[in-house]
Amino acid sequence: MAKIVEFLQTNLEKFNMPSIGWTDIVEILFIAFLVYEIMLWIKTTRAWALLKGIVVILVFLLIAEIFEMSTILWIANRLFTIAATVIVVVFQPELRKALEQLGKKTRFTNMFEQNRDQEGRFSDKTINEIIKGCTEMAKVKTGALIVVEQSNNLSEFENTGIEVDGVVTSQLLINIFEHNTPLHDGAVIVRGNRVTYATCYLPLSDNLTLSKELGTRHRAGVGISEVSDSLTIIVSEETGRISIAYEGKLNRNVDTDTLRRMLELVQNKPGSEKKRIRFIGKGANR
Repeated sequence: MAKIVEFLQTNLEKFNMPSIGWTDIVEILFIAFLVYEIMLWIKTTRAWALLKGIVVILVFLLIAEIFEMSTILWIANRLFTIAATVIVVVFQPELRKALEQLGKKTRFTNMFEQNRDQEGRFSDKTINEIIKGCTEMAKVKTGALIVVEQSNNLSEFENTGIEVDGVVTSQLLINIFEHNTPLHDGAVIVRGNRVTYATCYLPLSDNLTLSKELGTRHRAGVGISEVSDSLTIIVSEETGRISIAYEGKLNRNVDTDTLRRMLELVQNKPGSEKKRIRFIGKGANR
């Protein structure tokens, strides 16, 4: 106990309290917000387990410093630089995902976009056809995965599929996802008023908060929404329920009105900003 008190007294004397101005307060708040966001991101990835392990090691090293365990401190000092490199290599996918999310367009950057077409990214007819197709597939429990592109180009994922390049109609969507057809496995990508590619492979989400009962189709829908600003519609083959993945969140068992409002949101039609809704529902992530 005496060693702990001596350690604290010795080290606290080294700190001199500087004068604090309003810029310092702003800087502290900014850093606190940044740390908070990083912690939220870490909690939904495999890095959460790593962080808990690091905390345990730091506590152990603090004890070693207090009791002057020189051998342990010497080993820790030699391994520190190697450990930093290992962490970057092991968690490369998570770091890449974080940088992709940082580079995604926000509402602020949308202010600098070029003038939109009067009917937005796609027409009202396309919205009606998507809703009709999803509703019909839900009735007969036909699984579907439809990715609606916004500002972020999805060419990287189109390269994994087969080119279709057809006008969006409910009949086309139903035929693509019909059981035992060549194109039914994978996702379709909708750009504007056209289905560009089918059988596309999407990245799977490793979000730990997602329900364990969700299958590959739902995790792929959430995964593509985590790395792009697209809207993904998922029709469950087991339950026939329709779900929406957007901005890394999953809203399950939505009705046609909610589906229409979300499609109108990404349609980005001039004068439709007042229709924007908050994408958090009772079924989100459950």
